[in-house]
Amino acid sequence: MGTGVRRRMGVEERRQQLIGVALELFSRRSPDEVSIDEIASAAGISRPLVYHYFPGKLSLYEAALKRASEDLAGRFAEPHEGSLGARLLRVMRRFFDFVDEHGPGFSALMRGGPAVGSSTTNALIDAVRQAAYDQILSHLGVTEASARLELVVRSWISLAESTALIWLDGRRVPRAELELQLVHDFAALTAVSAAYDADMAALLHTMVKDEPADGPFAELVGRLISLAS
Repeated sequence: MGTGVRRRMGVEERRQQLIGVALELFSRRSPDEVSIDEIASAAGISRPLVYHYFPGKLSLYEAALKRASEDLAGRFAEPHEGSLGARLLRVMRRFFDFVDEHGPGFSALMRGGPAVGSSTTNALIDAVRQAAYDQILSHLGVTEASARLELVVRSWISLAESTALIWLDGRRVPRAELELQLVHDFAALTAVSAAYDADMAALLHTMVKDEPADGPFAELVGRLISLAS
């Protein structure tokens, strides 16, 4: 019969445990609503011991946010296989997986939370946006974006963020529809820009030339044609 003696955690192991517990709680409720006492209870330790590893809730929130931001940034990594439309759709599905799993925390981060406006928070958010931006350029086969392309890609990333926030407020639109719509939005933004710039027109041609008949971009064209007829 076992003695039930609990193994003592090392410093870094305990820190990582607390970050994981905090992230789980922040995923269910806004960080403003989660107390240090709740975090300590969920981790099975005392409140003073939490403060031994983190000076306060803000520092613990920032540590949890760092882990979450690294996870979110990784959702934009996608193998260069298949058409661009199919790749973007897979990325959007993983992005919304994250939003679905971490709704309150994601909303608090983007709309305001205990660390909003801090240099740490801003740097983490910027890092996620830059990771997404770099991934999209990679899939487009572009190493240095023109001013118009940068505008399109960064605008689309902002659109994905705002769409996710609106969706979280009641989830009134089916998630799968929004994922596909955001892929269509990327194509639409590129098409509008292509009407003003020859380089963007060439990029648009490259994007759609290998798109299969049942791919996301082809579906958008079909929908637009049916509306015009």
